[in-house]
Amino acid sequence: MRNLHMRTPRLLLAALLSLCALFVPSHAQDTAAVGGIRGSVADASGAPASGVRVCLVGTERCAETGDHGSFSMDNLRTGSYQLEIVAPGRPAFATDAVAVRAGLDDRIDVVLPLIDAVEQAITVSESVYVAPAEVKTSGVLIQGSEIFRAAGALQDVSRYVRSLPGVAVGSNDFRNDIIVRGGSPLENLFIVDNVEIPNINTFANFASAGGITSILDANLIQDVTFLTGGYPAPFINRLSSVLQIAQKEGDREHFGGRATVGFAGAGVVLEGPIKKRKGSWIVSARRSFLDLFTNDVGFGGVPKVYTFSSKALYDFSPRDRVWAVNITGVDSIRLGLTEGSDLSEEISALDIRYQGWRSASGLNWQRLFGSRGVGLLGVSHSEARVDSTVKDLLKNGIPDPGLPVDEVIAAGPITFQEDSREGESTLKYDLTVFGTALGKVQAGGSFKVFNIDYDTRSPLGYDGPFTTTPDVNPIDLRQSFTAYQSGAYLQSSANLTQRLNVTWGGRLDQYEILNKTRFSPRVGASYRLTDKLSWRGSYGRYYQQPLFLFLAAFPQNRGLIPIRSEHVVAGFSYVASSSLRFTAEVYRKQYKDYPGSTDFPSLSLANVGDTFDVRDILFPMASAGRGRVRGVELFVEKKFTRKWFGQANLAFSRTRHAGLDEVYRPGAFDYPAIANAVGGYRLARKWELGVRASYLRGRPYTPFNLELSQEQRRGIFDLSRVNGARSKDYFRLDLRVDRTFLVNDKPLLVFAGLQNATNRSNFAGLSWDRRENTARFEEALKVFPLIGLDWRF
Repeated sequence: MRNLHMRTPRLLLAALLSLCALFVPSHAQDTAAVGGIRGSVADASGAPASGVRVCLVGTERCAETGDHGSFSMDNLRTGSYQLEIVAPGRPAFATDAVAVRAGLDDRIDVVLPLIDAVEQAITVSESVYVAPAEVKTSGVLIQGSEIFRAAGALQDVSRYVRSLPGVAVGSNDFRNDIIVRGGSPLENLFIVDNVEIPNINTFANFASAGGITSILDANLIQDVTFLTGGYPAPFINRLSSVLQIAQKEGDREHFGGRATVGFAGAGVVLEGPIKKRKGSWIVSARRSFLDLFTNDVGFGGVPKVYTFSSKALYDFSPRDRVWAVNITGVDSIRLGLTEGSDLSEEISALDIRYQGWRSASGLNWQRLFGSRGVGLLGVSHSEARVDSTVKDLLKNGIPDPGLPVDEVIAAGPITFQEDSREGESTLKYDLTVFGTALGKVQAGGSFKVFNIDYDTRSPLGYDGPFTTTPDVNPIDLRQSFTAYQSGAYLQSSANLTQRLNVTWGGRLDQYEILNKTRFSPRVGASYRLTDKLSWRGSYGRYYQQPLFLFLAAFPQNRGLIPIRSEHVVAGFSYVASSSLRFTAEVYRKQYKDYPGSTDFPSLSLANVGDTFDVRDILFPMASAGRGRVRGVELFVEKKFTRKWFGQANLAFSRTRHAGLDEVYRPGAFDYPAIANAVGGYRLARKWELGVRASYLRGRPYTPFNLELSQEQRRGIFDLSRVNGARSKDYFRLDLRVDRTFLVNDKPLLVFAGLQNATNRSNFAGLSWDRRENTARFEEALKVFPLIGLDWRF
């Protein structure tokens, strides 16, 4: 559809690929899919051991410890390695396996045995989290096993990260939105094995980043890197966070698998080798099965979900590795009036039919250039389709109570209908070079093609809670178009002194559909005050294009420009031991050019919130909204040792946003205080207890204009009081107990738990009971039991 500005992204792509070529002499690299090992060697008395040779068994990679006993090896492929330790005048010793994980510098400490203790094993301990040099602030590493066993997480990565510093529960417990430091769920970037995915959740709309549960299988997750502020230049622009997920490699030795059955569904994971340990494959398939037992779980229907994940990896040579991934989810649901509906609930006034499909696939080629660098070429495609229909059964008045439900539904007018598709294809190349005059240099670029096909209709107009006049702005959007986006980045990390490391760089992004180009500078520094205490700080400017659905909904929305956010983060990190870490951070985020409603000047997308009802946030807009967020976060993390693990955090923040009227009000995700605690304790060899507690000071909401609402018999917000009221405080306690058995010498894990174990009534939202013509406070999830099992074979 659009031919304007076609040459610009192509020229920029050519330029960035040329830039990449400049950094690929005989050695080059990328940050993704490689990691490093850093550590120290000490003798039995604890004194640093210099001149010790540390080698990776089975490779030619070695390093020698310096005066302080420290060593480092970069540019290592992911996998499990043994270290061979050769100290002067001593026999060589080998350690236990050490895991190298994508994008991480794992730290280990080696203690040499006494000379006469030939049989003594070398002690190796792994640190809680050692970020790559370029990540200066706001980073947390999560292992897949933590997600799988965590109380309250439902084996969902999005729900798990809501227990991390500054991350909050969204609109209610039924959704898994990620709210980071007062930002919208639309501001988060998801990356899985170097494949960017717009949305990793089931039951997701195009104007939403959350859903019900994750498409990803926690059994396949190796680890997760979660960055919540000041993240470096290689990540394509998002305003609030980056969630980077590395999936496991399959077993290179044997065929195996595991089966999982839970309250809502069942799944199986299979894995095995490819050609004599040259590669591996792993697949996961899951299906919900509530629909096999009932056609209504309490809201007029039952969800049906199918998910599929796969990863295949092959080493063509010691230098060349290729892997392919696919993630697919298919879901459908019917919501609304049934014979047994509670007529006071708003859902009983509707008939909603939803079918969704989303998939992402990627192929990556990694090329090592000795010890100096690595390059990573990635090609990916993601696609999503949503087919939904909404009928308002009370649009034309309250039906005769004697009418059969089927007749009421058949007579209900369609108020919203959608059969739309979004596709995104990406070509990207990343590289990193070590040992240059600038230290660690990273460069790369990407080119994206978006294929959009919208068929979205709201024939009767909009009579939602924001407008005092019913049936305004009808939509008949039937539009297909292609858009382009390209970007390039350059970044360097170097030690200016033995204690001071600085990262600087930036990225250039071109948004063809907006005819805008933006440069985003990034800078960060870390200073090691002692061996355990360090200061860190970062600054970054970030841009994000408004979603295509917003741009296409009304002609004037084509005038929107990229949203801007600036992050300033500073704090301290104290590593008390190899398994215990404390951090404290302060931050500031400044928003500019946020889309705001031209019909309702007090509203912007930032203070409306996120919703399943896409029609509520489709209105004419202008890029005139502003916002600011300030906060402080305290975090303590204890990795599993001996019997227990846990993490706790406390966050205080203030979020304010303004629409076109330039009046700053609390943002939709303004939580003044958040506290979380998650942990687990091994009661006995086969028993384990998990606990999670979450507290949020009351979230803001907009009260109804009671006079207008009762007059028109529908909920109408008082827009002079946007987010001017607050709910009561939120608290939730989740519990889980695990018991392991052996079945045919294979471990069988049986788990049971309680969601909201105290049965507390938490605020989920405000609705209008159109039958009784009165306001109604919706409640979040009450106490809910869970049970399941996981069997490895």
